Amino acid sequence: MAEPPVDGPGGEVAAREPLCAAAELSERGKAHVWDVLQWGRPARAFALRFDGNVVAYLNRCAHVPTEMDWQPGEFLDSDRRWILCSIHGASYEPRDGRCVGGPCGRGRLTAIRVEEEGAQVYWYPSRDIRPVPFDEPVPGSPR
Repeated sequence: MAEPPVDGPGGEVAAREPLCAAAELSERGKAHVWDVLQWGRPARAFALRFDGNVVAYLNRCAHVPTEMDWQPGEFLDSDRRWILCSIHGASYEPRDGRCVGGPCGRGRLTAIRVEEEGAQVYWYPSRDIRPVPFDEPVPGSPR
């Protein structure tokens, strides 16, 4: 198992957060979408299974910072090959989030570290992307 990332000036270890049951993510299927805080502001993130691996990204197009899913949790194109921005058609490689076509140029999606252990998927917060506090509503949360 990979070591958890070090996150913070004191070298403290970032605690992983439970995300979803592994069985919830079918191969090239619907993504699991969840709320996060990016730089203290509400944002959404998504995780999906692609070629047997779980990957996760901030739900923000590199071209224009807008949510990309064309239906809730639907990010893949009709061939289930690329992550596609529903607004301007930017296409991204699901394995690493890099732009492969459209107006996103050399951009890439903001990756979120995830791991699958047993029947559970976990994500690791970073300095920039944090969990929403459990007992506080997120003001202005999208959707």
